[in-house]
Amino acid sequence: MASVLLTSLPVQGHLGPVVAVAADLVRRGHRVRVLTGAAYRDRVERAGAGFVELPTHAYAGDLDHPDRRPGSSGPQAVGHDLETLFVRYIGPQFAAVEAALADEPADVLITELLFMGAYPLIVREDRPRILLLGISPLPVEGGGTAPYGLGLAPGRGPLVRVRNAALKQLIDRWVFASPQRLLVAEFRRLTGRVPATSMFDAPLTMDAVLQLCPPGLEYPRPGLPLTVRFVGPLPTPAAHLPLPEWWDDLDGGRPVVHVTQGTVANADFSRLLVPAVRALADRPVLVVLTAGGRPEAELRQALGDVPDNVRTAGFLDYSTFLPKVSALVTNGGYGTVTQALAHGVPLVVAGRTEDKAEVAARVAWSGAGIDLRTDHPSPRRIDDAVGRVLGEPGFRRAAARLRDEIAVAGGLDAVDELVRAP
Repeated sequence: MASVLLTSLPVQGHLGPVVAVAADLVRRGHRVRVLTGAAYRDRVERAGAGFVELPTHAYAGDLDHPDRRPGSSGPQAVGHDLETLFVRYIGPQFAAVEAALADEPADVLITELLFMGAYPLIVREDRPRILLLGISPLPVEGGGTAPYGLGLAPGRGPLVRVRNAALKQLIDRWVFASPQRLLVAEFRRLTGRVPATSMFDAPLTMDAVLQLCPPGLEYPRPGLPLTVRFVGPLPTPAAHLPLPEWWDDLDGGRPVVHVTQGTVANADFSRLLVPAVRALADRPVLVVLTAGGRPEAELRQALGDVPDNVRTAGFLDYSTFLPKVSALVTNGGYGTVTQALAHGVPLVVAGRTEDKAEVAARVAWSGAGIDLRTDHPSPRRIDDAVGRVLGEPGFRRAAARLRDEIAVAGGLDAVDELVRAP
């Protein structure tokens, strides 16, 4: 059996897949430790893994509830976040990884995409094998892709490819230059060498990338190395939450439309949940809202008068809930989207912050849903989009195709296979 060290920033969307991997590897008999923030110690230990504390100076505060700039979206926001939330902490994170490995050597290190302190380890000769969990859309360039953060699909014609190439030159020079310079300087300081690639291609330097989506949700890139494996979203363990009193209403014959703002960009329910309720109040559907970790009472207060076809909850166990859902309206959290697709649920996506524009663009490109290209959609646009994904069979067919890809993608078995590889 292998000794495995997993690393993650202390944020729900990053740590969730890491803990799922840790729990599965423990079950299979591996020696497993997880390096992350103290707030998640109990969760790591409940998974049966050893906990290694990431010092507070190695990450940017409460990443589950970031203090973002108003209107923060697009490549400028991506560049700002890369520099101030991730690359800036590469030094102390790297020191924490080295300390954990000195305390107990590991055969394999598994890291999530944005734990930057794992990247410099790749140049060390006496290092463990390094596997990367792709918890966000694959940022790797090539294949006519537009600059990351714009939410533009790759071009299918020469003019679009020329446009994307021009945009890439412009944004690399004026937006991503600063975080790239910082990455190079920190990499040189820590290792005496410069990175072999740009920060967006850095995942390709790892021994393997385990992308947590089906291949049909990602843009084709000619020449993508075989070290990139699309293993699909990892199954979420049953949360064993008590069923809400309205649970039987899900089987009442009406299509169930789930609306969520996830667990990060949910400080303002008026962005998506409130207009969705207004949009769908008169439709013959059952609308189910979740508060994403905030008190359910806050959600109901934000809604005011709750229409008869609306049900609310703080959290729901997706393993039992998503099979009952006909369509999902979301601001584009990667985990939420891929879990929905694992059940063949078509989507309406309205998100522009963090990586959400890229998630939404891939959903639309795949045919499995609609990208509203805003994070403040009007009720009319939501109503029109929900009507389309419920009424036009092409969206459900595309979602079913991705569901079938996920079913054979490998998931946790693929992770264990790579952990055991010589």
